[in-house]
Amino acid sequence: MKKIFGLIILVNFLAFLGCKDDEIFDSPTVTPPAAASVQINAALELSFTVVTPAGYKSSAITQTGGTAVIKTQPTAGDKTGTVVVTFTAGTSAGAGSVSLTVTDNKDKTGSQTAVIAITLVPDPTVILEGTLATRTLSKGTPYLIKGTVIVPSGVTLTVQAGVVVKGDKATKGLLIIQPGGILISNGTATEPIVFTSSQNPGERDRGDWGGISWTGNGFVNQAAKPNAEGITGQAYGTVGVANMLTAGVGENNGSMKFTRIEYAGIELTPNNETNSLTMGALGDATVIENVQASFGGDDSFEWFGGRVNGKRLVSLSAWDDDFDSDFGWSGNVQWGLVVRNVSSADQSGSNAFESDNQGNGDAIAGICDGTVKTGCTSGVFSNITVLGPRDIQSRTISNNYDNTLHIRRRSNISIFNSFFSGFRKGLRIDDQGTLDNLTSGSAVHAYNVLSVPGTAGTATSATASDGLFLTGLTIAPAAAGNATAIADYWTTNNNTSFNDIQNVSGGVNTTSKITDTGISLDGYWGSRTSATYPSNPSFVLGAGVAGVNNLNGTANYTNAKLGSFFDKTLTYRGAFGATDWTDGWAEFQPLTKVY
Repeated sequence: MKKIFGLIILVNFLAFLGCKDDEIFDSPTVTPPAAASVQINAALELSFTVVTPAGYKSSAITQTGGTAVIKTQPTAGDKTGTVVVTFTAGTSAGAGSVSLTVTDNKDKTGSQTAVIAITLVPDPTVILEGTLATRTLSKGTPYLIKGTVIVPSGVTLTVQAGVVVKGDKATKGLLIIQPGGILISNGTATEPIVFTSSQNPGERDRGDWGGISWTGNGFVNQAAKPNAEGITGQAYGTVGVANMLTAGVGENNGSMKFTRIEYAGIELTPNNETNSLTMGALGDATVIENVQASFGGDDSFEWFGGRVNGKRLVSLSAWDDDFDSDFGWSGNVQWGLVVRNVSSADQSGSNAFESDNQGNGDAIAGICDGTVKTGCTSGVFSNITVLGPRDIQSRTISNNYDNTLHIRRRSNISIFNSFFSGFRKGLRIDDQGTLDNLTSGSAVHAYNVLSVPGTAGTATSATASDGLFLTGLTIAPAAAGNATAIADYWTTNNNTSFNDIQNVSGGVNTTSKITDTGISLDGYWGSRTSATYPSNPSFVLGAGVAGVNNLNGTANYTNAKLGSFFDKTLTYRGAFGATDWTDGWAEFQPLTKVY
C-alpha cells in the first residue's frame, strides 16, 4: 500500500512540474516595426523584435506585394533578439505586407504573427528621352536624361530654379538643343540649377554622361554646316561670306544663369567627344551667365562659331581644355575662373586656352585670310584667372599638361586684364597666320600677367620642355626672331611675366612669386583631392606686393576691342576683386554632394 501511495505522489509531482513548465515558457511574442513605405522595385529592411522565453528556434515569413527574405535572425536558444527581413517591392503601386511567425524550442508559435503594411510608392524620377515637346521642369521633381534627348526647332525647354537634372550613365545621356530650339535654364544665386551625374555620391566621375550641346543659326566659317562635336546628324550654323556680318545677330537661343554642369562630356567613339557645354553658332541675344562646368570628360566650354557672350564662367578640374574657341566665334567673355587639379589631363595635351580658326592653319579666302579677318575666330576675353595645376615648383603634375595658352591656325582672339599661372608652358603660337594677327593688331593680348616655370621672358622653340614663349615648327624655329618676336610682342603690349613658383624651401626665384599679385595659394588644387578640395573656397584678391605684377588697380580698358559689353569700371586684373562672385551658387566639391 505504501508503494502505491508513493507512486501516486510521484505522478502528481511530475504533473505539477509539467504545469510549472507551461507557466514559465510563454509563447513567443513579436513586435513589428512601424509602418513604412518603399518605391517600386526598391528594397527596404524591416526589423522585428522577438521574445522567446523557451529559446529561439526559427522564423517563417509570408508577404504580399513583393518578395521578402530573412537577412539576420537570433542565435538558436536566444531568449530575445531581432529578425531583419529584406522586402523588395514589386512593379505595381498598392499595399504590401510582411508577416513573421516565430517558433521556439518548445515548438510553440501561438498566435503571434506580425504584419506590416507597405505602401508601394512609384519612383518619382521623371525620365527625359527622345524628342521633347515644349515643357517646364519643376522644382522638387527629379529628372533623368536617358540616351540622346533633343529639343527641336520651335520647342522650348524651361528649367525652374533649384531643379536637379541627372544624366544617365548607362545610356550616355546627352541633351541637344537644335537650331531654333530654346533652352531656359535660369537658376538663382541661392537656388542654382544642377545638371549632374546619375551616380551615387562618392561614385561620380568625369564622363558619366554626355553634357549639353546647344546650337543655333549663327555664322560658322566652314564650307558646309558642321555637326555638333561628338554627334553625327546634328548640323548647325549658317555658312557663306554674305552671312559673316548678319547670321546670329539678334538670335535668341535662350538663357542659362546660375547653372552647374558636372561630370559631363564623354567619348562616344574614339576621338569623338562631347564637352560639358558645347555652344555651336549661338546668337548674340542668347544669355550665358554664372555657369560652372566641373570634372568634364573633355573641354569645359567650347564655342564653335556664333556670337554668344558669357559672364562669370567657372571651369573646375577639366580633362582637356578649359576655354576652347573655333569656327569663327566672335563673342565676348568677362570674368572667368579656371582651377586645374594636378593629375587629370588629356593625352592630347591640356591647355587653359585653346583657340583655332578651323582644323588647319590655311587661309579661308574672303573670310579669314591675310587681309580679311571678319570671319576669323575673334572672341574677346577679359578678367580671367587661371590657377593651373602647379602652385609650387616641387608640385608633381600630369605629364599631359601643356600650354597655358595655345593659339593657332589663324585664330584672332584677344585677351585683356587676365592672370595665367601653373601650366608647364606659357604662350604657344603655332603658325605665321596667328602671329601676323597679333603683330598687326588684329588680335590683341594686353595688360595680362603670365607666370610659368623656367626663366621669365625666355623665347624657346616648341621642343623645349619648359619656357615662357613657344612657337611651332611651321615658322622655322631655327630662324632668328620667330619665338623672340612672340616674347617681344608680349612685353611691348603691357603684359608681364615671371617665374611663377612660390619659393617655399629656399632656393632660387624668390624675387617674384604668385602671392605678389594678390592671388592666394589657397585657391590652387595643390595637394588636395576631389574629396578634400574646399566646397566653397575664397578667391578674393589680396593686397599683394607693389610692382608690375600686382593685379590691384592695374586694369586697362582703353583698347577699342573692349566694347560696350564689358564693365570698364573695374580696377583689378583677373577674375576677382574684393568680392567672390562664386559664393552661394558654385560648388567645388560635387563628388559627395547629395542631390
